[in-house]
Formats: sequence, C-alpha cells, structure tokens
Amino acid sequence: MRLKPLLAILTLALAATAASAQDAVVYHFDNTVAQGLKGLRNVRNHLDTDPKAKITIVTHAEGVDMLMEGAKAANGSEFAPLVSALKSRGVAFEICEITLKNRDLKKEQFIQEADFTPSGVVRIAQLQKQGAAYIKP
Repeated sequence: MRLKPLLAILTLALAATAASAQDAVVYHFDNTVAQGLKGLRNVRNHLDTDPKAKITIVTHAEGVDMLMEGAKAANGSEFAPLVSALKSRGVAFEICEITLKNRDLKKEQFIQEADFTPSGVVRIAQLQKQGAAYIKP
C-alpha cells in the first residue's frame, strides 16, 4: 500500500525534471542558396519562442558556404551579422571537415563563430542519438 504514494512522488519528480529540461535541436544545412537565410530566420524565430532551446546548426556540402568570410545571401545581405547574433544567443555552428577536404577549402576561410566537426552527417546522427530533434529548413 505504501508503494502508490512513492510512485506518485517519483512520477511528479520525473515530470518536473522533464518540464525544466532544455529542448535540443539540430538544424541541418546542406545548401546555402536554398536554406541559408530562411533557415537562420527559422532558428531566430525558434529562439524567440523557446529561448532556452539548445540549438546546433550542422553544415556540410554547399551548406558551409553561408559560414565563409564575406558570404552573402541572394538579396545581398551578409550572413555574418545574423550568425553572430545567433551565436550570442547560444547557437552552435559546426562545419563538416570532409566537405572542406572535398572542396579544397581551408578553416581560415570561415567566420570565427564557426566550429568544425570531422563529419557533418555523423555529427547529426550523434546529436539525434542524444535526443536532439532534427530540422532541415
């Protein structure tokens, strides 16, 4: 008979812990032209609604282009200010090193807000395995 109250307390404790946990999300960018500006705006809107979300943006293939020094969207606006603003809100930006090798790009060509990961697709899989929701804008 004492088991029911204990189970009720444990259930409430677990629910409270889950409610206070941050949402983890991985945004997948592989095409700057198609995804760049709208995807970064999606991330900004996501944080406006859920400021505690833990967001990682993983780029590979042509998705890395938005993180290059001086990169601009089709409308002529630079990506760097938006990336910098998102970085200041806790968003992580990761670039696939396999893409760098395949495209003969150097780390020095990218903005300072970006970090590097050995493989973009492996990183996405790892983040999902850790519970991150997957979004491809």
